Amino acid sequence: MRRFATRTLLALPGNSCHGRVGRPPRDGVANTKRFLSEKNCVTVGVSEPTSAPDEEPRFLEMVKMNFEKAAKHTDLTPGLIKQIMACNSVLRISFPIERDDGTIEVIRSYRAQHSHHRSPCKGGIRYAEAVDLQEVEALASLMTFKCAVVNVPFGGAKGGIAIDPKKYSLRELEKITRRYTVELNKHGFIGPGIDVPAPDMGTGAREMGWIVDTYRTLFGQSDVNAWACVTGKPLSMGGIEGRTEATGLGIVYVTRAFLAKKAECDRFGITPGIEGKTVIMQGFGNVGFYAAKFFVQCCGCKITGVAEYNSAVYNSQGLDVESLKKYQLENGTLLGFPGAERELAADKAHEMIEEECDILVPAAMERSIHVGNAHKIKAKLICEGANGPTTIAAEEILERNGIAILPDILTNSGGVTVSYFEWLKNLAHVGFGKLTRRWEEKGKQGFLETLNAAGVDTSAVNDVMRKGATEKDLVYSGLEDTICTGLDEVVDTANAKKVSYRTAAFVNAFDKMQGTYKNSGFTI
Repeated sequence: MRRFATRTLLALPGNSCHGRVGRPPRDGVANTKRFLSEKNCVTVGVSEPTSAPDEEPRFLEMVKMNFEKAAKHTDLTPGLIKQIMACNSVLRISFPIERDDGTIEVIRSYRAQHSHHRSPCKGGIRYAEAVDLQEVEALASLMTFKCAVVNVPFGGAKGGIAIDPKKYSLRELEKITRRYTVELNKHGFIGPGIDVPAPDMGTGAREMGWIVDTYRTLFGQSDVNAWACVTGKPLSMGGIEGRTEATGLGIVYVTRAFLAKKAECDRFGITPGIEGKTVIMQGFGNVGFYAAKFFVQCCGCKITGVAEYNSAVYNSQGLDVESLKKYQLENGTLLGFPGAERELAADKAHEMIEEECDILVPAAMERSIHVGNAHKIKAKLICEGANGPTTIAAEEILERNGIAILPDILTNSGGVTVSYFEWLKNLAHVGFGKLTRRWEEKGKQGFLETLNAAGVDTSAVNDVMRKGATEKDLVYSGLEDTICTGLDEVVDTANAKKVSYRTAAFVNAFDKMQGTYKNSGFTI
């Protein structure tokens, strides 16, 4: 049975104040500024209202604005529009931990399940001081639409703990993660068929390992599928090859596929083909690093610029991505990297995205391209790696300047796609390729022997071509097929309705969700 009621759960009593959230503007720089003249905020628990950079709408309002814009291009009824936009279930938790020095600290955490039209819900858990209820609701809704765009059968969810993980010891982080898992289960917000978390900003395979161990130990003794309660796990705990690099690799796949579409490239004055293109990365964490790595290795691109929050480096001939990452890990900064022609300190690092390049990949935080810098962007194509990196007003400026934008709900869906594969692997209790690899190798060998017998020289066939597909091979293949199929559908809708790629992606998501609702019906 699917649940469509909206509920808000407060694990512990506490003061909460919900400020008035005004109706967001439809679009436009002028409307954005008018919207911002009102004092719109949502304050939850002890969090404080935050002011957006350049006085633009907050992230949740951006999602609503994009939603409303796309809804006008569908045949959705008003009631269904409200249902699709509503966040079905929200959990806010406060719990205490004893720190290593003996002091008691109260930890604030959240989990939002945006949609139950497909199950389970799926979405990451982030550890960041700025996490609040509004942010996780917005990210959960994006996850719903992201899954629908690339035909991954999940509802959207997102979670977060309001801490800076760098300020806690390993022991403290483990205590926080395990207690958070207990609270999620207590309120029905985790389980292989209910809600399946994954890594996000500030978390990784280590935290996912703690979560699955806690869940299995306390709640999953009689559940053979307990390993599937979370994805992004270490390989030794049911993880999958290719999950770590999935989001970055997906960005590369979708960019390469787009640049192979001559008609689309001609619309924006882009030379078709990806080889030799120059790329600037904003953000050099997991997503940014792997995207940069595969742009070079798989596509023959040059990474001319990389920007981080505290530094940026540039080389017109291309940066050595592997060496740059090693340098960053050792020094905590990009400044001083010997392969750079020039560098920018923390106060100027954000200006790197304004340099000349073919492809710009904003893979850091939301709203990094805004009304204050959009007119300075010189890239021909923006492929969004982060969630919501381009504001509404900025997108209008970029569109007027003829810059193509591939939207986040398509481009960074690689992570959830491979998480889906990991979830399937855990439910099947067998790795991809385990039953077929040797059979494929024997088939190839038999084919080559037949060719040799017929006098055909097969000496040029290398060992890699003779091997059967490994788990990583199949994951990469499935990821490319999934995300490129999503791209094809988005481009077709954009051309048919004469809308942007972002609007087209939302329209496709709505149409697919509408089909699910109509076929399943509504529960009483």
